[in-house]
Amino acid sequence: MNALIVAILVLCIAGWGAIHAFYVTKNSAVRIDSRRVRATLRNDTSSGAVRMSISAWIILAVVVVIVLFGFVSYNRLVAMRQQCNQAFADIDVQLRQRHDLIPNLVETVKGYASHERDTLDAVVQARNAAVAAQDSATGAEAESMLGGALRQLFALAEAYPSLKANSNFQQLQSDLTKIENRLAAARRSFNAMVQRYNSMIQQFPVVLFARALGFAPHEFFGLGDQRRAVDEAAQVKP
Repeated sequence: MNALIVAILVLCIAGWGAIHAFYVTKNSAVRIDSRRVRATLRNDTSSGAVRMSISAWIILAVVVVIVLFGFVSYNRLVAMRQQCNQAFADIDVQLRQRHDLIPNLVETVKGYASHERDTLDAVVQARNAAVAAQDSATGAEAESMLGGALRQLFALAEAYPSLKANSNFQQLQSDLTKIENRLAAARRSFNAMVQRYNSMIQQFPVVLFARALGFAPHEFFGLGDQRRAVDEAAQVKP
């Protein structure tokens, strides 16, 4: 009997010990799992923050690159437009010098060929139209007409040996030839700059914002019959 009681007590103690050990182990496992979960969450949060930080830096870098590109492109377009304006101003200087010289040339020719009224009037009218031109397109057309009128005037001089021998006419002819040559060089420089400028504002991605910022294409300055007038003026010899 006593042995039975002792055995029951031992079994009870052993069972309680087993149950206690089970619960202790289970609670420990739960605490370990909780720590792992919290660690995982912290790692995930940290990873997410790192990923967000990298994305933000990438976006910021892209924005900075776009802003810098726009700034550099804008300044370059402004500089190129200014170069075109300066080159056209050089053309205008040469045109004004030619316009100022033509009245003296007409008066000199008139002294020897006053009856060639139509040719002289054509030169004067073409010169007045060129002076009155308000824009580059109209000016180029008027200058082309003036070049044709001058060509006829120099062809007329060939029929008057005394006119060709006149020192004043020779000097005016020489001055006009020099002006025409400088004008041709200035025009080539202007058209080359316009070509670069127009190409720039038509290139991607500059084309996306060029017009919005006021950068419109420049027109070329055509020569037309002017080149032949220069050549023929150079060929007229005393």
